[in-house]
Amino acid sequence: MSSIGYNVTRVQFKGNDRLTLGIVLGVLTFWLFAQSMMNIVPAIQQDINIPSASLNLAISLTSLLSGCFIVVAGAVADKIGRVKMTYIGFILSIVGCLLIIFASNTVIFAAGRVVQGLSGACIMPATLALMKTYYEGKARQRALSFWSIGSWGGSGICSLFGGAVATSMGWKWIFIFSIICALVGMLLIHGTPESKVVEKGRHRFDYLGLCAFVVMLISLNLIITKGSTLGWKSQPMLILFAVFVVSAIVFGKESYFKRQNGFIDLSLFKNKPYAAATFSNFMLNAAAGTLLVASLYVQQIRGFTAFQSGMLTIGYLIAVLAMIRVGERLLQKIGAKKPMLLGSFMTGIGIALMALTFLSNTAYVVAVLLGYILFGLGLGFYATPSTDTAISNAPADKVGIASGIYKMASSLGGAFGVAISASVYTALLSSGGATAATIGLLVNVLFCLLSFIAVLIMVPRNAGK
Repeated sequence: MSSIGYNVTRVQFKGNDRLTLGIVLGVLTFWLFAQSMMNIVPAIQQDINIPSASLNLAISLTSLLSGCFIVVAGAVADKIGRVKMTYIGFILSIVGCLLIIFASNTVIFAAGRVVQGLSGACIMPATLALMKTYYEGKARQRALSFWSIGSWGGSGICSLFGGAVATSMGWKWIFIFSIICALVGMLLIHGTPESKVVEKGRHRFDYLGLCAFVVMLISLNLIITKGSTLGWKSQPMLILFAVFVVSAIVFGKESYFKRQNGFIDLSLFKNKPYAAATFSNFMLNAAAGTLLVASLYVQQIRGFTAFQSGMLTIGYLIAVLAMIRVGERLLQKIGAKKPMLLGSFMTGIGIALMALTFLSNTAYVVAVLLGYILFGLGLGFYATPSTDTAISNAPADKVGIASGIYKMASSLGGAFGVAISASVYTALLSSGGATAATIGLLVNVLFCLLSFIAVLIMVPRNAGK
């Protein structure tokens, strides 16, 4: 393998509020089509005849495909330009939304979700790389906090927004608003100087590693979402298990032997703060399954409407939006570790309150409202310190790839968290909706615990100061 040198192109340009808003709108377009789905499953099934297992798979496809290709998109963004890659992401977002709006069957609906996943893969690492390139010091931490509002806060905004729109206007209007956000974002980013890495020498992309990685994740997702429907010992399931094992072995060998030139640059994980931020980010994003399970439970078992279900999350929305800037200030004052620990802990406690399904309607509504407030507070404390820890520890010549891996953790965490939570809930429904919801939610508490442990062990006390 030939040696490779890099030269990061720089211009005399400093990030401003216009660029920040355009980037935030780009992130929001992802959440409008990704997270709103959590709250409109019954409405979609009324309009499009999609079996529950297939719909669960289609919902997780966006995060799954985003996670599969986000590292590739980050590397491509480094090469062709981060601004150009952001534009590509906006265009794909619009195409995906149009496919969803005009979907008449499972195939078109799933295709729209796939395109939307590719859109997120383009937007996330490219915008994070722009943050590192055009903002410095406290200005970068401020910009990242707004980026986190679009990302973490976006999940709360879109859950509430999705329920309100689905109830009052019809669920397809969610994607019309997403298109509008994409168009406005493109206008705001227009005129931003291009930022890219000039590569010296030839680098052969690890296509085999990428293919093995995609096959491995898709087969694992199918195993999780279809296992209870097809039967764990059925022939299709055994074939999927075999495909997963073989693809995992191929990916492992490619990653090990190619090291820095592999599909995923393993050398980045030698930096413990970066590794901890990425893993804990994966686990805390896996807790997104909470939103799906809680929404399904109150609508299917307790008879809430989509709007009422969305209103339960209003405390989460307010808390996460308020605390993200607080997390930024805590990062500057005491470093990243304590806010990340507090965030993981509070998120887990919030989900545990939602798992108290034995309560009566009034008492359970109170528990869920309090739970969502703690959920939002926790994510708000965690978001900016975690993102800053990952980005500030990334080498300048690999910031696109490093950002891609970090956001891959977000997307894959969300995809598998939703898939696992939905599968647990669906599989246990025969035992009663309350039992199914409790166990499905406790799975998400476990995800938060693992995030807490990773931060406790691997993030140094002075990280982010």
